[in-house]
Amino acid sequence: MPSLYVHVPFCFQKCDYCAFYSHSLIDSPKDLISVYLEGLEIEMAKMQKDAPQGVSSLFVGGGTPTVLKETDLERLLKMIQRYFSMGLGVEQTMEGNPGTITDEKAKLIRSHGINRFSLGIQSFNDQLLSAVGRIHTAKQAREAIRRLREAGFKNLNLDLMFGLPGQTMDLWQASLEEALSYSPEHLSLYGLMLEEETPLYERYAGKTRGEKGESREVRGTVLEVDLLPDGDLQAEMYEWAVMRLRQGGYRQYETSNFARPGYECQHNLGYWRGADYIGLGPGGVSCLNRVRWKNIEEVHAYENLLRKGQSPLDELGKEVLSLRECMAERMILGLRLEEGVNFKTFEKDFGADLRDIYRSVLERYKNEDVFIIVKGDYLCLNPKYAFVANSILQEFV
Repeated sequence: MPSLYVHVPFCFQKCDYCAFYSHSLIDSPKDLISVYLEGLEIEMAKMQKDAPQGVSSLFVGGGTPTVLKETDLERLLKMIQRYFSMGLGVEQTMEGNPGTITDEKAKLIRSHGINRFSLGIQSFNDQLLSAVGRIHTAKQAREAIRRLREAGFKNLNLDLMFGLPGQTMDLWQASLEEALSYSPEHLSLYGLMLEEETPLYERYAGKTRGEKGESREVRGTVLEVDLLPDGDLQAEMYEWAVMRLRQGGYRQYETSNFARPGYECQHNLGYWRGADYIGLGPGGVSCLNRVRWKNIEEVHAYENLLRKGQSPLDELGKEVLSLRECMAERMILGLRLEEGVNFKTFEKDFGADLRDIYRSVLERYKNEDVFIIVKGDYLCLNPKYAFVANSILQEFV
């Protein structure tokens, strides 16, 4: 069975580093959420009519799903339950940001089958949050954790970021230590990426890490933007976090993801292992039987096409993946996992031994026994080099 992702393209305000498709509610027409929900229900109903099926996991993401009003949240969750079958114990995740989670919303989300929550904290330092355009405070993050726990969530992920403007090692360590004090079942740690066409990219365009960006206004006050930590400091932040989380009983099962035993994110594991997935909503991406497509990124056009009985597909976003492209994706994503890529599964899925397909890459590293290692039936990357894994993974393209 494929996994299911539902995209909720709304935020109160976009963060300065965010390149995902979403609308700021501050600047959006009042009816936009209703239009979105109407289109989404048509898409769900059509999908189940054409190809009824259960799903292996659910992830409701965005955007910020928890900016929806309670009535809209309830409508969304009931729609998912109506059109998609999920067995007992299936992982069902929703993500959200502090400041958008009330006691009532937390209870509502939990009562409608969501059993895992991913909370975008990023930092417990208010100045660092402001530096990247986050609109919540550390106090609101603490309140959100309390509310989610009190609502009955026993599977909680906290997102944190390192390499933020002005972030020192001490500040990074303080945020991670505070996160650990709440005993989350899962932690996702991401290094700040400068994505093109984002305010943060424009602020630091043409600058290397260690240089100042442009000053910016935050909540009516002009701030001097601090230095971005350089690559060496970012690497030290990552390496310290890996060591600290290992000491705390967390398994680094993927380059950026850490879990207590049994709490690995099943939805994301499906992506990394090459399973099929369905993505609904404007901007949603699906991949079934080696065909990948993407919905258009505009709410009104999305709903209008569906209401007319047409597909909301972005024609430029459809591709039939070649066998070689699928192999490359399996290697690039699978080698991010601690477990690596299974030789037998690869041969079963693609009819070839990966040692034959990628012989030249493996030959290049065989004498070093540093970057790429074999553990039983798996090909793995040496975890010591996880922070620089991308340069190695490109060898498999």
